[in-house]
Amino acid sequence: MAIEKSISVAPQGIDEAALEEETQQLEIEIVNPDMVTLDDGSVEITLIPEGSSLGSLPFEGNLAEELEEDYLAELADELTDLIDSDIDSRKEWADIYVKGLDVIGFKYEARTTPWEGACGVHSTVLAEAAIRFQAETMSETFPASGPVRVKVLGDETKEKEEAAQRVKADMNYELTENMVEYRPEHERMLYSLGLAGSAFKKIYFDPTLGRQVAIYIPAEDVIVPYGASNIESAERVTHIMRKTKNEIRKLQANGFYRDIELGEPQTFHTDIEEKKAEDGGFSLTDDDRYSMYEIHADIVIEGVDEDEEEIAKPYVITMERGSNEILAIRRNWNPDDELMLKRQHFVHYVYVPGFGFYGLGLIHIIGGYARAGTSLIRQLVDAGTLANLPGGLKSRGLRIKGDDTPIEPGEFKDVDVPSGSIRENIMPLPYKEPSQTLLALLDQITNEGRRLGAISDMNISDMSANAPVGTTLALLERTLKPMAAVQSRVHYAMKQEFKMLKAIISEYASVQYDYNPLRGEVGAKRSDYMMVEVIPVSDPNSSTMAQRVVQYQ
Repeated sequence: MAIEKSISVAPQGIDEAALEEETQQLEIEIVNPDMVTLDDGSVEITLIPEGSSLGSLPFEGNLAEELEEDYLAELADELTDLIDSDIDSRKEWADIYVKGLDVIGFKYEARTTPWEGACGVHSTVLAEAAIRFQAETMSETFPASGPVRVKVLGDETKEKEEAAQRVKADMNYELTENMVEYRPEHERMLYSLGLAGSAFKKIYFDPTLGRQVAIYIPAEDVIVPYGASNIESAERVTHIMRKTKNEIRKLQANGFYRDIELGEPQTFHTDIEEKKAEDGGFSLTDDDRYSMYEIHADIVIEGVDEDEEEIAKPYVITMERGSNEILAIRRNWNPDDELMLKRQHFVHYVYVPGFGFYGLGLIHIIGGYARAGTSLIRQLVDAGTLANLPGGLKSRGLRIKGDDTPIEPGEFKDVDVPSGSIRENIMPLPYKEPSQTLLALLDQITNEGRRLGAISDMNISDMSANAPVGTTLALLERTLKPMAAVQSRVHYAMKQEFKMLKAIISEYASVQYDYNPLRGEVGAKRSDYMMVEVIPVSDPNSSTMAQRVVQYQ
């Protein structure tokens, strides 16, 4: 709250020197120069300390509402330069990703070289690996009953077991029924995770929906500084968001953003987004959304962080890229946290850890095999086309009636031969049939790509029907070990995601349930959530049902 000080001045007049001295001692400014005359004729002046408008804001308030425009513009320019530097530092990673998207084969390529209508198909090894990974992981992490199971903290008691059942029922209800976007977003995340090697989930409370949300964020829309080892300790994490004019107006009406005019949207798209839109058959010229930067960074806010050390604190700054206007600045730590640790809103899913912040995906691992396989497939198809429809040379004086149309089966055309026989005036080029060597090489490259991408199947026919169970299990485990490691990383990331969702759900939970759980008495949800830990239903030690069946046997 604002700190006010009232000064009463005698009726004879205002002692300006005393008023100035009082003001200097308190380091205050006169906000309202209007003076109130009391019954006895004295004058009362209210003085408010300078900068107290920031102190009067609630902890979760928007600090940008009270900061000076010049300071906001200076801060926006500084943050924009830092983000541009972060984008430049990952340019090589983005170039590899864009080149890898060329060989997925979403779109048939209409080629004009070496002739019009040449083969434009792609090798399917990359798409197959991504689809199989998505299908296997989705069935493992999101069964029909729900993706959440619970673990009791401390000693198991009847009260805790009943609370665990209520929490399990409540969270599965939220994820499968209330959060309608969760399953589609999770499926999109898994597909992109397999290809790019990194994908992100953002968990937060949406004031426009009045509930928690967990949205998928592509790897290209999350920017971190060079040298960041993980998203939890990164000094700066920038999320590129795109919002329509109506979405921004709703957030401004709710008081979440500053109510200022942004002008018309200015399109901004990364090379990766443009390539994805091209492969998907979309045009980005019709995109009329605003490009937003949401920066989670440790910074010092002038007028707020006035301590002697000037230690940077975690804030969330939201700005519009086109106009460079800051719409919101909010504290990003819990009010009762003395250490002021940064609150986490992002979960990083990794396919295979790489050398830097972003993981390695199928594009990096088997992208070369997919490109080589694409080249071999096109050579084989084009060779077959030339062998079936050969071209050649003919004498200048040779005339064939209707020579612009192909000869149909059973058709004979009239030919004017200048001299000699027809054989002497026509020479077909020596096209060969598709090479068996190229076909064998294609099979070898495809098998190598499938093996490296961990999508090769165990050849059951080569196994003896009388083989011991231990031998069968050992072979199955060896085949599925790379995929089991990937799914173990997915399991760990989902655990972090569920912890964030649990914190938001319990914070905004009502006292009573809206429905009756399967077991236990209906009680307070907030107290239930404090007794248990939520974990994914997936098993990090088994990647498929077949592996579990053999283990059970």
